[in-house]
Amino acid sequence: MSVSKRPIGRRAVLGAIPATLIAASCSRSKAADVQKFQTSGRATARIDHSLWDGLLAKYVTAAPDGINRVDYAALQSRDAAALKSYLDSLQRINIGNFPKNEQFAFWVNLYNAATIDIIIESYPLPSIRDLGLFGQGPWKEKILKISGDDLSLDDVEHGILRPIWQDVRIHYAVNCASIGCPNLAARAYTADRLETMLEDAARSYINHPRGFARSDGMLTASSIFDWYVDDWGDAEAVLDHARDYAAPATLDILSSAKEIDRYDYDWSLNDVTRP
Repeated sequence: MSVSKRPIGRRAVLGAIPATLIAASCSRSKAADVQKFQTSGRATARIDHSLWDGLLAKYVTAAPDGINRVDYAALQSRDAAALKSYLDSLQRINIGNFPKNEQFAFWVNLYNAATIDIIIESYPLPSIRDLGLFGQGPWKEKILKISGDDLSLDDVEHGILRPIWQDVRIHYAVNCASIGCPNLAARAYTADRLETMLEDAARSYINHPRGFARSDGMLTASSIFDWYVDDWGDAEAVLDHARDYAAPATLDILSSAKEIDRYDYDWSLNDVTRP
């Protein structure tokens, strides 16, 4: 079996990095205090994601290959300030006042919007992994402040979303601005359409060659299923999960599989200009 390296934080790292630098990077990305964000408030007002919804509708395009692409150049030149305004509005919210589904949508939208903002601040670039020290990417930088806590993207995903909700579909919702990643949704997540969007995201990725493909008799899966295999349990549980969402063509390549032979991931930027 071909096994890809586990990433530092969320993401795989290019090349060898001295252990001292890895330790320093990990200490800067100390996980958020999960207990602080486990409250479930009773606020009746909905969080307004309409600005983010409009930006997604305007700049995310479904390409013929089934991969959603982002027009980073146009967003950078026309609506960078609007994106900043949306992120600022989220950071003023006391998220603990809201019910769990409202919180879930909040954290996913925050993660995705912040990722896009990071890209357009440095655009053009071929990959998000060109950012950060020694190709580690931007995931450990404390770029957000929520309820008084300085948070990184890794904090949002690994310190909040994964431990609190323990839902593997989180991996289909958060987007790392890469071709290999599950699609950036063309709509904002909201509490009322959360379940539908998560199910659609899982189904879309599993039934795309980025999720699972077979060639030369070998089953290749996205590296996401290797990096986070513990979230499913083991590789067999990953395959069972995939079969639950598989369309007939995908089920054909998964039906007799007892293991995943190799893993793959494309870190190229999910840019509309990329063929």
